[in-house]
Amino acid sequence: MDAPHTVAFDQLRRCDLVLERVYKGGTAGNAADDPLARLLPGVGNQGGFRAIGRAARDAVRLVVLYTSGNETDWPDELDPYTGAFTYFGDNRSPGRELHDTARKGNLLLRTVFERAHSGPAGRAKVPPSVLFDKPGTGRDVRFRGLPAPGSDRISGEEDLVAVWRTTRGQRFQNYRARFTVLDASCITRDWISELTKGGSLGPGCPPAWRTWVETGNYAPLLAPPTVIIRRRDQQEPTLADKPLLDQIYQHFKDRPTDFEQFAADLWRASQPNVDKIDVTRPWRDGGRDAVGDYLPGPRSDPVAVEFALEAKCYAPGHGVGVRETSRLISRLRHRQFGVLVTTSHLDTQAYTEIREDGHPVIVLAGRDIADILKTQGLNNLAGLRQYLHEKHPPR
Repeated sequence: MDAPHTVAFDQLRRCDLVLERVYKGGTAGNAADDPLARLLPGVGNQGGFRAIGRAARDAVRLVVLYTSGNETDWPDELDPYTGAFTYFGDNRSPGRELHDTARKGNLLLRTVFERAHSGPAGRAKVPPSVLFDKPGTGRDVRFRGLPAPGSDRISGEEDLVAVWRTTRGQRFQNYRARFTVLDASCITRDWISELTKGGSLGPGCPPAWRTWVETGNYAPLLAPPTVIIRRRDQQEPTLADKPLLDQIYQHFKDRPTDFEQFAADLWRASQPNVDKIDVTRPWRDGGRDAVGDYLPGPRSDPVAVEFALEAKCYAPGHGVGVRETSRLISRLRHRQFGVLVTTSHLDTQAYTEIREDGHPVIVLAGRDIADILKTQGLNNLAGLRQYLHEKHPPR
């Protein structure tokens, strides 16, 4: 029997879309097992970018954004705490112009974001999107929310950007799109029926979507955590990303001071508000591998907040323990925060003590390192190897 939070394959045609609910795939062993095609008739049974209606004819009525989480080169990412969602377009191999894709997904993205910045009349023409991901094995899908294009956290110049990638020495562009998942815990079957007929603002329309269309204001689905203590498997890289971390470890395992510079560069690359950062000399570090300033506030009047960084190049499976974290915590000065960077993970006790005691320490574990590398385009071994040998050459 299915768990209460799942919907069986034979019930998909008549059910609502409920946040975090899993919709079961079929068991025939072919493409007909795809649950999205049955849940939302007309979207097709394959691909990460699906639509009811044709983008080339500007006739799209509903969009399905599906992410498997297994595309190392294209790291779609949902932040469940803020509702921010990053999605990459469908030009994922060399040889085509940015908008010349089979499903016209990038063409649709361009149109959607243009209209999102064109006032109420433009936003009223934006087809709603529904977001699904892959919760495990098989063809099951999970509903993650109702994303609206753009965000009130970034400017309109940053929400849709064409980024360059290189595959087998060939360069090409793809879109990186920023969405905000709205506060809509349920998409009713009534609204789905209205959308398939071409009406997005009918009686079934969720209030958060109507508000965005009429005013441009986002009502994000916020789910702030109480205390974040990530499990070991949540800190370690995925199976697809593990080779990236293995290569970093092999490159720096006998050169811990060089890894400190790499960790400092990684932290600065991931945080645009990091100002200066100085890697201390190994014989004078006082227990801190680097110190620097973080500048919150407007560019015309920022406030400098000092941080101390410690880096641990540990083998996979070798966790950072209480002794190492206590060393960093004990050396934090008043109004300083700490950054701990490791190629591995924090042990449960060390992580628990940091969070429950309220120590201001940011943890960048193996999975975080892999995610940062991918946002920089270092998503394959060849590119990462070249970067390491150019920026951090072996001595």
